[in-house]
Amino acid sequence: MKAKLDRSGCISCGLCAETCPEVFRIANDGVAEVYQEDVPAGIQDKAVAAQEGCPVSVITVE
Repeated sequence: MKAKLDRSGCISCGLCAETCPEVFRIANDGVAEVYQEDVPAGIQDKAVAAQEGCPVSVITVE
């Protein structure tokens, strides 16, 4: 399972980083980023929850 995030559409709400900090974080420029593209098996549910919770739908986990 891989995580992707369209940074150009991110509104920097931080919800993804709160929901799944093992995969997402807020970068130095204040915009969210994926720092672990390959989602570990034990946290795939959290990564999907981050995707579903994103208010601007810029996260894809597949």
